[in-house]
Amino acid sequence: MDDLATTLQTWFADPTIGKLLSLAIGILVVVALVRLANRSLARMVEDSEARYRTRKVVTFGGYVAVVLVVLVVYRGHLGGLSVTIGVAGAGIAFALQEVIASFAGWFAIALSNFYRTGDRVQLGGIKGDVIDIGVLRTTIMEVGEWVKGDLYTGRVVRVANSFVFKEPVYNYSGDFPFLWDEITVPVKYGTDWKGAKVMLTKVADEVVGEYTAGAAASWQEITRSFLVEDAMVTPMVSMIANDNWIEFTVRYVTDFKFRRRTKDRLFTRILEEIDASNGRIAIASATFHLVEAPVFDVRMREAAKGP
Repeated sequence: MDDLATTLQTWFADPTIGKLLSLAIGILVVVALVRLANRSLARMVEDSEARYRTRKVVTFGGYVAVVLVVLVVYRGHLGGLSVTIGVAGAGIAFALQEVIASFAGWFAIALSNFYRTGDRVQLGGIKGDVIDIGVLRTTIMEVGEWVKGDLYTGRVVRVANSFVFKEPVYNYSGDFPFLWDEITVPVKYGTDWKGAKVMLTKVADEVVGEYTAGAAASWQEITRSFLVEDAMVTPMVSMIANDNWIEFTVRYVTDFKFRRRTKDRLFTRILEEIDASNGRIAIASATFHLVEAPVFDVRMREAAKGP
């Protein structure tokens, strides 16, 4: 026992071991405080978005605190380490260039407002809703792919933040949380096309008119921030006549999350109005008439025999 006590006393007297112990204790204290703070905030903050952002701030503060602990413990050795760090820095930068680019991407996302959690974006060829922004990766709940109508596929995709420097970032809901969408309705020639246009305008105002006021206010903010024209956000019905039918296009503004729902409501109301018109308005469709092939009478004549 005396030998063990002597050995432990010798170890603790060693400055290197003492610093390692101090560093370990400091890191454990920081980790414990961060976990305690996150658990307390989870109970105190009811709003999910505020709770998410607060947890991120606390976690980032923990990282900063760990760095400060390292600097305090080894403050007497930083001068000697500067040369070693400088030599190793070039090799580390080359080996971890993608990691460094992702960290720079995270910094750009935080400062330049490329997107935030909750935004619908297309990043690195992946379209979906941003559910987390990490130091190196952005986590996206994917929409689209084999599912139509901008619905979730169930796949969670993690995209490197470095893609904000490599590819365009499409934000469906950032400064303007609405999208322009349109549907086409073919109407037969010989029916009441004027009444059809009035009907489509009425249905569009009824279904998507609720978005007009919010879209107009958001677009005013866009025009004050960017050099862009004052676009039309009220529903618009246009018409062209082609070889087969009169084609109406209904253009409208809708919430970026409700594109499919809005189309369903529009087509439901349009079909109800067409049914109520008692044949005055009729949907056109392509008709193909297959003509029966004529009967070919083929007769083979035997060649004349020679003498």
